[in-house]
Amino acid sequence: MGEIETMNSKQLLAFYQEKLDEEAREAKAKGGLVAWSASVAPSEFCVAMDIAMVYPETHAAGIGARKGSQDLLEVATELGYSVDCCSYGRVNMGYMELLKQQALTGKTPDKLANSPAAKVPLPDFVITCNNICNTLLKWYENLAVELNIPCVVIDVPFNHTMPIPQYAKEYIADQIRAGIAKVEEITGKKMDWNKFLKVQEQTQRSVAQWNRVARMSSYKPSPLNCFDLFNYMALIVCARSRDYAEFTFKKFADELEENLANEIYAFKGAEKNRVTWEGIAVWPYLGHTFKGLKNQGSIMTGSAYPGLWNLSYTPGELCSMAEAYTRIYINTCLENKVNVLLDVVNGGKSDGIVYHLNRSCKLMSFLNVETAEIIKEKTGLPYVSFDGDQTDPNNFSAAQFDTRVQALGEMMEAKAQKEGE
Repeated sequence: MGEIETMNSKQLLAFYQEKLDEEAREAKAKGGLVAWSASVAPSEFCVAMDIAMVYPETHAAGIGARKGSQDLLEVATELGYSVDCCSYGRVNMGYMELLKQQALTGKTPDKLANSPAAKVPLPDFVITCNNICNTLLKWYENLAVELNIPCVVIDVPFNHTMPIPQYAKEYIADQIRAGIAKVEEITGKKMDWNKFLKVQEQTQRSVAQWNRVARMSSYKPSPLNCFDLFNYMALIVCARSRDYAEFTFKKFADELEENLANEIYAFKGAEKNRVTWEGIAVWPYLGHTFKGLKNQGSIMTGSAYPGLWNLSYTPGELCSMAEAYTRIYINTCLENKVNVLLDVVNGGKSDGIVYHLNRSCKLMSFLNVETAEIIKEKTGLPYVSFDGDQTDPNNFSAAQFDTRVQALGEMMEAKAQKEGE
C-alpha cells in the first residue's frame, strides 16, 4: 500500500482502472469466471462470489473517449446492428465480434490490434438489469446467444408513481435472490452471506465518498468541475463494491477540501456562471464540450447522470438494496425526474441548464422537453439543448454545440444583468 498511498486521485483512478482489467485477464487465464455486467445491475453478489467483473458500458465509454469507437461501430454495422441501436451496445458487439474472430483464427484482427480499447476477455456469463433501459435486455440476450453463455436478468419494473411501494421492493428483492441462485448454479458454489454483507458495507462506504465528492460543487466558487465526475465515475460503476473506489474518492474529496481551504478553485477565479448538464457525456468530444463551456466562463456544477450511482441502502436488508436499484431517476415518473434534477440544479447553484438530446439513450432524452419546461417554470433558469451521442461521433456537431452554449451564455448574462438592475 505504500506506493498507492503516495498517489494523487488521478493516479489512483488510472491505477485501479488498469488493475480491474488485469484482474479480469488473470481470472480468465487461471480458469476463473468473468462476468460482463450492466452498469447499474446489482453486482454485489457477484463480487461476493469472487467473480471478475467487466462493465461493457464503461468499456465502450473509454473507447469513445480515446477516439476508437468508429472501427467497432463499423463492425457492428456489418453484423446487422442498426444505427438506431444504442452506440454503447454497438461498440460492445463490435468488440465481442473481434474477440471471437481472434479466438477462432489465432490472429488479432487489425481493428482490434489498432484499437485503444482496454483489452478485456470474453465473459463466461452476463448479468443485466432493466432499471436503465430495456435495450439492455436485448443487448445482453444477444451476447448470451452469440457466445452460448448464461444470461442472468434482474427485472426492475419502472416506477410510474412515487414513493416506491413495498410490493415492488419485495419483488425486486426476490429477483436478486433468484440472480444469486442462478450464479450459484453457474459457479457450483453457495453464497457466503457473511461475505455478501461485507461487500454491501463496502459498497456503502464507496457510495458515501462518491457523494462527498459530488457535494463539493455546492461551493461558490467551486473547487470541483463536475466534468471530472464523468471521468471518476468509471470506478463508481466498476468498483463500487471494492475498496478501490472508496480509497480513490476519499483521496479526491480530501484534495478538493484542501483546495477549498486554500481558495484554489476549478476555474482559478474565472468562474463566470454555473450550469447543470443533463444527460450522458459525449465521450468522443468530452474535451470539446468541456472547453466550449470553459471558454465562456461556464463551469459545470452538477449532473444527475453521475448520481445514478448514489445507491445508498442498509446492508443486510435486501428490500433496502432493492429500493436503491429501482429508485434511480430515469427509472421513475416525470415528477420524480424533475425533482431529482431540481435538487442538482439548486445544489450546484446553477444559472442555466444544458440538455443532451442523446440519439443512443432514448429514455434519458425522451422526457427532456417536458423536464426542461417544468424546471424553467419552477426556477426561471434559461436552458438549451443539443443533439449528440454518447459514443457515436457521427451524431454530434461541434458547431451546433458551440452555438447552443454560446446562446445559453448570453441568456444567463442577460438574466444576471436584469436581476442586477
